[in-house]
Amino acid sequence: MDETPIAQALRAAAPHALVDVVREAVKDTYGAVDVQLRLADYGMRSLQAVGPDAEGSVCIHTSPQGRAFGSQKPYMTRTAAGAVDVHLPVIIRGDNLGVLTVRMGADTYAEPILPELARISEALGHEILVAERDTDLYVLARRAARLTLAAEMQWQLLPGRACAREEFAIGAHLEPAYAIFGDNYDWSVSAERLTLTITNGMGEGVQAALLTNLAVSALRNARRAGLDIAGQALLADQAVHAQYGGEAHVAVLLLSFDLATGEVDVVDAGSPRLWRLRGRSVSEVRFDAQLPLGMFGDTVYETQHFTVRPGDRLAFGSDGVYDASSPGGVNYGESALARTLLATSLLPPSQVPGAMLRELSDHHGDPALDDDALVLCLDWYGRPGAAPVPDVPEGSDDTDAPEGPGGSEDPAGSGDGPA
Repeated sequence: MDETPIAQALRAAAPHALVDVVREAVKDTYGAVDVQLRLADYGMRSLQAVGPDAEGSVCIHTSPQGRAFGSQKPYMTRTAAGAVDVHLPVIIRGDNLGVLTVRMGADTYAEPILPELARISEALGHEILVAERDTDLYVLARRAARLTLAAEMQWQLLPGRACAREEFAIGAHLEPAYAIFGDNYDWSVSAERLTLTITNGMGEGVQAALLTNLAVSALRNARRAGLDIAGQALLADQAVHAQYGGEAHVAVLLLSFDLATGEVDVVDAGSPRLWRLRGRSVSEVRFDAQLPLGMFGDTVYETQHFTVRPGDRLAFGSDGVYDASSPGGVNYGESALARTLLATSLLPPSQVPGAMLRELSDHHGDPALDDDALVLCLDWYGRPGAAPVPDVPEGSDDTDAPEGPGGSEDPAGSGDGPA
């Protein structure tokens, strides 16, 4: 990105003054009437205004700002007085933080300035991520309600809500967003690999959050020491057992993707599960289940393998998702999950988790879910120029099924849902 004068001003600004700097700079440079920044709340239901003098929140699903947020493209509207509101998504490496709205007079707006405004929006997003180390302003703006202490701990532990590279795109969400306790996810990307973990600490409230925090920190420590995922699981198993003596455990699914080939190493140590949408077919990808972290402290974990192909969509869910039952006693994972995956196939992965969790809530009905729920969606594009994975003829053995003792692929969800 070119270092424009506005980008330089943002870089030099005090952490709490970023919006003020953008507002004054855009007014001076482009003749804007006003500038407003709104950030997505933790529940992904509203866009919350930043700053004490800003206008109120707006709904993500029904507002012009929400349309820009959802489409991840600029969207223009006109006011009754004829002014033009330019709504610009604030996106950082696939993670959609919010929307910057620039109000222009009818005689000052011109389409050629749109790319310049988009670059300003991107620069603002980068500076917000840096500024959050030193101010609570942007964290507070995301809150439509007070977080529980457990939820505060969990959200601070997360890497973000989305991530995108040329080989893949990820989106994830947790519910209840303001009272989550044991569910968590983590990822890390290098030049050659994507490491992904889906975690569920047993218990409720702060105790579950503390347990998950220990496990995720131990997994990160092992990963950063250069251990493979089996070694990461072993070290985290030892750390949790040393602290809790076998009285508490953490369920985790660890995956390491080769970005060049789509080959995936997997350690299944508990309850998180994986479903794959390939074409119009949904199937649960099952692995040889091993002991959750912390039960004995000396468990030796085995790695299994499977392969993803360009165009595959993977959906990961915690037990609070697939075990949630309808009033009639039907678990969401039996068929409704597959139908929702098919129905949301045209949405970007950043929007799929929220859509699935809304469908889950409708499936469950009243009263509200009594367990926390996590959904992570990963779209696999493959590395450009890489050799394609050979197709498997219809009716033959699926060579993409997990390798290893007990590994199997359940096609029970295949074909469920709308055509």
